[in-house]
Amino acid sequence: MILTDDDRRLRDGDEGPAVAAAMDLLVRYGEALDAERLCDVRNVAGTTTQPSPVKARLVAEGGWDRAFSLINLDADETLPIPPMAVPTCQLQHGFGRDAVGVVPYAPEMVALQDDGEAFVGARGVSVLATCTPYQVGNLPVRGEHCAWMESSAVVYANSVLGARTNCEGGASTGAASLTGRIPCWGNHRDDERLGTHHVRVETRVATFLDWGLLGYAVGDAVQEGRPVVTGDLALPDLTDLKHFGAAAASSGGVEMYHVPGVTPEAASTEAALGGRRPRDTLVFGATERRAAYDRLNDQGTREDVDFVLLGCPHASLDQLRDAARALDGRRLADGTELWIMAPRALAAVAERSGYTAVIEAAGGRVLTDSCPAMSRTAPAGTRVFATDSAKQAHYLPAILGIEAWFGTTAECVDAAVTGRWRGELR
Repeated sequence: MILTDDDRRLRDGDEGPAVAAAMDLLVRYGEALDAERLCDVRNVAGTTTQPSPVKARLVAEGGWDRAFSLINLDADETLPIPPMAVPTCQLQHGFGRDAVGVVPYAPEMVALQDDGEAFVGARGVSVLATCTPYQVGNLPVRGEHCAWMESSAVVYANSVLGARTNCEGGASTGAASLTGRIPCWGNHRDDERLGTHHVRVETRVATFLDWGLLGYAVGDAVQEGRPVVTGDLALPDLTDLKHFGAAAASSGGVEMYHVPGVTPEAASTEAALGGRRPRDTLVFGATERRAAYDRLNDQGTREDVDFVLLGCPHASLDQLRDAARALDGRRLADGTELWIMAPRALAAVAERSGYTAVIEAAGGRVLTDSCPAMSRTAPAGTRVFATDSAKQAHYLPAILGIEAWFGTTAECVDAAVTGRWRGELR
């Protein structure tokens, strides 16, 4: 790799041993990727404080310096961790204090997370505690190089914001936070951001459900490609694009997409493709819509619903408001639980706006910091859950061994109130 004088200075230990270890990791990472150089980043999003039994053992052995050194820097020795060199945020992690007594999640993991937040906060990390940092203030500008984890956040950053990041891991984001560097490859390069597939939508996509079904079908079709989506599309909002990207990153490995006239690097279909012919042209019509819906619902057989999950990726304020309106004056069925996952910052706004009081009066809960997939936790005894998230319907049956139903937010609220699934594709 071609290293600048500043790169060499960091690698050689001028900023201390932790930074030197971080540079060594990034150089090895870049060489494995055949990257020619590193690029400067000033926005890092990772999961340093995610609690686990392994992390608890490392913290007991040598504190958070030990855990960060081994997990985030791939260093065998315990290194003193200095303040972060560039703006860094903590994404979602384990369940927090608001889940105690509600979620069957070990209290010692909550305490470990609190301890970890104090450690990283003292080193300049903003604990946003959400998989949607763009909803609560972390908004990189177009063209800005970043180092982000979390597939749904990465696809949003690249596609909707026009920032540049690959889907990084705990080690690479840890190293980037101490150096302001990341290997310059993949989505950091102009030629790797152009569309690869053309998706022609021939059946109307207008609702939140529609955008999830479209994303799920597109991700499955293009896998790690970069789809350019045109056709019969209503103007999407933040929540629609959040759902579309998360679904496409779940059924496939999509890290960037283009919607001409909507996303910033797609003034036209030709611009999104860079003047090149697409590898393939795909159609999303009524048949493909039905196939995506059936695939998301092929894990459900029993109509009795134990658990309803909303907010994945973490709910927007609009989603919290809509859930409150749907629940107003109603009450959950006995034996059925409803969790709405949200960023801490938006949960605070929901509480002040009165949404949380309505949701709790119905028997539901607004929870922060994590999600059942991330923390591998659902209400005790859950056999069947319902969700409006294509991502959770895709992952949770495999993670927790439970059945899933996917549908609209209204259908999910109805399932929570009646204890039965009555959704259908319309």
